[in-house]
Amino acid sequence: MEEGKIMAGEEVEVDVEQQQQQPCPPLSKNAQKKLLKQQRYEVKKAEKKALLKEQKKREGERKRKEWEEKLAGATEEEKQQLIESRKCLRKERMDQRSDEKGKKMQRLTKAKENGQNVVIDLEFDHLMNSSELHSLVQQIMYCYAVNGRCSCPAHLWLTGCQGEMQAQLQRLPGFDKWVIEKENRPYIEAFQDQKERLVYLTADSETTLDVLDPKHIYIIGGLVDRNRWKGLTMKKAEDQGIQTAKLPIGTYLKMSSSQVLTVNQVVEILLKYLETGDWKTSFFEVIPQRKRCEGDNDIEQDEDTEGKDDHEIKIRDIELEEESEEKDDQGSKRQCIES
Repeated sequence: MEEGKIMAGEEVEVDVEQQQQQPCPPLSKNAQKKLLKQQRYEVKKAEKKALLKEQKKREGERKRKEWEEKLAGATEEEKQQLIESRKCLRKERMDQRSDEKGKKMQRLTKAKENGQNVVIDLEFDHLMNSSELHSLVQQIMYCYAVNGRCSCPAHLWLTGCQGEMQAQLQRLPGFDKWVIEKENRPYIEAFQDQKERLVYLTADSETTLDVLDPKHIYIIGGLVDRNRWKGLTMKKAEDQGIQTAKLPIGTYLKMSSSQVLTVNQVVEILLKYLETGDWKTSFFEVIPQRKRCEGDNDIEQDEDTEGKDDHEIKIRDIELEEESEEKDDQGSKRQCIES
């Protein structure tokens, strides 16, 4: 009898383990083609990134050699003049960067008071693997960078920020200093007294967003799904009884596939609209050519338009922003020592 109980318990454990190991829903043939195309692009992107890194290294070595040769061929008086001139240039750059940073902080602080509320819903981390989580973190970094540079920034929120998602964000340089709302609770709890103002942006909605209402709080699903979780955000909004809406993309252009965009693309479209009041301009400036029906959409063309998604340069700006002034100051001191 005791042995029978043990055997039954073992069977239950096996069933639970099998449920946990159930594969994700299979991809359609079209989705498989897109995935293969993306993988090919990722390989080419990595090669291009390595090449650019090597070119940058060579360029740095060339400039350093030129500087050393210029100092070696100069008299002591000329050498001091060269060093002082370089110090002045560094100081000008540092002052300009400091001024720009101050203005950015002012814009973001003002946006917290009266800016358009835009929420990135981070409650889907359990549905993504480590690579997809990393991709989402990159998109969030880009969102923050673009918002900071925008003349009319939004009041950005990160809600449901817990677990691995929170851990990855905390590892970002300067994340603690970001002028952005960081909320561990789900948005439905954070805005429990403003539920009627919540609007979940999802391509599956039957309601088209005509204008941005400053009183509404627009929610973007933080999910890198690779077409595995279609309709998930729509179902979530319906279950919670909150409004939904979709961007009026179809009114202005025809997409090559679905109207699902990355988080950073949606945020940038909203920011462009806040700045221009024109949906068409916002879509055409943000949505990459490869996602539209017009023109050739092959891999080679992707390289020219992928910048909107990869955002490597602006992400690098964010990573170095908090350290740049200190590095420049150290660089000036080093030049004096070397000379």
